[in-house]
Amino acid sequence: MHTPQGFESSLLLPEPIPGNAHAFAFRGDRILVRAERDDELAIPEAQLLHDASIAGTPHFLGMLEQVACVAYDVEDAQQEPAGMRYLGLRSLFLKVPDPLLALAARAYQVVHFDRTHRYCGQCGTPTQRKESERARECPNCGLVVYPRVSPAMMALVTRGKQLLLARSHRFATGVYSALAGFVEPGETIEDCVRREVREEVGIDVDNITYFASQSWAFPHSLMIAYTAEYAGGEIRLDDAEIAEARWFDLDALPKLPSSISIARRLIDATIARLQKL
Repeated sequence: MHTPQGFESSLLLPEPIPGNAHAFAFRGDRILVRAERDDELAIPEAQLLHDASIAGTPHFLGMLEQVACVAYDVEDAQQEPAGMRYLGLRSLFLKVPDPLLALAARAYQVVHFDRTHRYCGQCGTPTQRKESERARECPNCGLVVYPRVSPAMMALVTRGKQLLLARSHRFATGVYSALAGFVEPGETIEDCVRREVREEVGIDVDNITYFASQSWAFPHSLMIAYTAEYAGGEIRLDDAEIAEARWFDLDALPKLPSSISIARRLIDATIARLQKL
């Protein structure tokens, strides 16, 4: 998910909050949406939340095409108003416009950060919002904490015109994707690619080439995608992480991830490139 065109990030919450503001209200990890039917979901406006007595801690995100965008952290006791439902973010894929989906993901990361950093990790004192930037600050020891972003690499390995695709134990049945893993302290992304590929499937790679990145709010990842070329070894699975991994010919590919993910964009772009060779 990418920052939408026409969006300007900001911290200063307008007073009062405009009734037409896009309202991203989270109860735990589930967002409140208008849901007249399962295939018709929409982000509600702030006035609708007010009329339904939905209240929570507001966090200003900024302006999308001159319309305010506000995230809300609501209490677990808040019930679903008529015609509205609390759903997981993934339920919004391909059902709400991409700009609002991207901002819903941003809103969740902001709410999740604020909710999980209410106390100083150094001295235990309750923290406060820092007025000049998106951060929380300890009034006792001065520690400043920023929203967590966890970089993770994704690597699509090629061997000639074949793709190495794998299935994690948590994937939907039959779905294969590129390899992925989180960056460790002290690593470059390229170091992480080599290590994760070797750990997960036992092979070596070279010619590591950057493709693109994508914010992935589950809960706070930054997916950084690469292609890499096979450099040696036989597939040997890390059974704790990988259920199956295989080389696939371009005309015999398995079920692939959703088009909303950078994994699918990486796979499709690589297929198009290899088909021209």
